[in-house]
Amino acid sequence: MLQSFQERIRDAAGRGAALRLRGGGSKDFYGGAPRGELLETRGYAGVVDYEPTELVVTARCGTRLAELEATLAASGQMLAFEPPHFGADATLGGCVAAGLSGPRRAAAGAVRDFVLGARLLDGRARDLAFGGRVMKNVAGYDVSRLLAGSLGTLGLILEVSLKVLPRPPQELTLALELPEDKALDALNRWAGSPLPLSASAWRDGELSLRLSGAPSAVRAAAKKIGGERVDAGQAGRFWSGIREHTDPYFAGDAPLWRLSLPSHAAPLGLPGAQLIEWGGALRWLRTRADGAAVRAAAARAGGHATLFRGGDRAASAFAPLAPAILRLHRELKAAFDPAGVFNPGRLHPDF
Repeated sequence: MLQSFQERIRDAAGRGAALRLRGGGSKDFYGGAPRGELLETRGYAGVVDYEPTELVVTARCGTRLAELEATLAASGQMLAFEPPHFGADATLGGCVAAGLSGPRRAAAGAVRDFVLGARLLDGRARDLAFGGRVMKNVAGYDVSRLLAGSLGTLGLILEVSLKVLPRPPQELTLALELPEDKALDALNRWAGSPLPLSASAWRDGELSLRLSGAPSAVRAAAKKIGGERVDAGQAGRFWSGIREHTDPYFAGDAPLWRLSLPSHAAPLGLPGAQLIEWGGALRWLRTRADGAAVRAAAARAGGHATLFRGGDRAASAFAPLAPAILRLHRELKAAFDPAGVFNPGRLHPDF
């Protein structure tokens, strides 16, 4: 299969054609609209190397996320960044290329923080390897982490090595009734305390908090925070709904915006329904408000806004890049994919 990938890439580059890289297709809605000749990666699957005592797993791009997580769970381990699947066929390659993290991101880190190494085919069909399969990789440029969030525009990700973590021995979810401003104040105050907070979500006047860790630490934190304890089954469904966007909040046809802001940013006062995660740093907004107004409000607060789902993606789903940053993106694209073969327009309209 690797050879067939290389042949397709060389042929496309020679004809000046574009290739649309696709694993499970679960994130086709994200970024610019996919275009080009379809190149499916699901067949290139399987765990290449996994030694639980080393806390590292290496798997091929077409490996289904659900299968990989089941393998890790059998050894009491997990992908700590809690990646959203958005579909049963979600793959590891798509997970890294999209660079999306779930509710645990604020406590554990983002996708890129767990990428130790990667193999990819570039726009010349060269088989390149970066990083490694151990925790300490200090030689050369950290290109493997550059692939996280690149939406397949730099190359076809063949394999990824990820750091994994043990599953917490205990988890507990609390619910508190707080208005938005009070919830943000509390979240920022708790962020500076040694509390085992692994997730937070606020909507409609209710703040949900997940505590993860040693039983004694979880009990002590729950006593300090207060609130109502949520049944474990109900809590599991709630956090899964937040991660997978199956929660009722995400229903409807209004455009969904993803605002990345400083956690201490004050309420923006934009029209629409809001859900706040990551201690205040991630704010989902379902609104029909003008996109320019949403981006301007996010910029005034010190952040940026992404049109995550729905709406008009013709211009760009992502916030405009500063000239210097845009130049770096173009130079990286030229270095990895000089013929512009891979996923044109997914990350930026110009490449």
